[in-house]
Amino acid sequence: MDYISGRESYGRVLVEIGENEKIVVLDADVSKATKTSYFAKKYPERFFNVGIAEQNLLGVAAGLAVDGKIPVASTFAVFATCKALDQIRNVICKSNLNVKIVATHAGLTVGEDGASHQSVEDISIMRSIPNIVVIIPADGNEAANAIKQAVLNYVGPVYIRLSRFESPILTKEDDEFTIGKAKVIGRGSDLTIVSTGILLANAIKARDCLKQEGVSAALVNLPTIKPIDRDILLGYAKKTKAIITVEENTKIGGLYSAVSEVLSESFPVPIMSISINDKFGMSGSVEDLSKYYSLTEKDIVSKSLELIKLKERIYS
Repeated sequence: MDYISGRESYGRVLVEIGENEKIVVLDADVSKATKTSYFAKKYPERFFNVGIAEQNLLGVAAGLAVDGKIPVASTFAVFATCKALDQIRNVICKSNLNVKIVATHAGLTVGEDGASHQSVEDISIMRSIPNIVVIIPADGNEAANAIKQAVLNYVGPVYIRLSRFESPILTKEDDEFTIGKAKVIGRGSDLTIVSTGILLANAIKARDCLKQEGVSAALVNLPTIKPIDRDILLGYAKKTKAIITVEENTKIGGLYSAVSEVLSESFPVPIMSISINDKFGMSGSVEDLSKYYSLTEKDIVSKSLELIKLKERIYS
């Protein structure tokens, strides 16, 4: 199985689409880490390093959007969403400007850098702001396809969350990416696993383990958190009557909250969450952190079996 990080795919696809002269790329002095350095080398006249000044990063991006450019601004996810939130909310989103924020090093995958660099609440923050699209790709191919779609074919603010971690390639290079659409990875009848981001790999392994135990689990990849694919969610809620969400974000305000909002309004069913339970991150390897925060395939299996028992009690 091939592995690649979301940020690496991002760097490569920027060069690919960079022939469009409206595209300008901005970075906050971490271009080697975000991989925007690839674009800087190919198109230096359209690359701007604003220094360690994230608020300025997004402010300049907004100005370039007003001038008709397509600015793509990058830094680590925790810095983009926490340090520059005022610029994102009041300048970019309030004015509905065509700025693409591609934030790398999201979630726990920053590893040893610890809590100060681990954004475990960025999905929650960004989906609460009006006018912005929120995308969390599952692998390198989906990251590349999402970036192409967001930059070339969508007008308006977009937040794309990428990992530092090299994760397995799970989707096809030529898969069509449509903003707001989920993808069914596998069908099932006992429960539905809804995953977003790089934890899809763990969800796939968990589904295989559940199958060995006689459990038929549907698996839905939800790369766009906002707008959310209500039709897919409600369809599988009605079919399986139990949903478990899987995300590398706090339980509060992220995928679990988004899916719960849809279900509670239209078709309530039992729902449980694999997520970070209202805690900050900490320093450690990605493997150790996944175990500590209960994000592994074993945790998904255990929670799924618990959910099935709850479903049986409710519907018996």
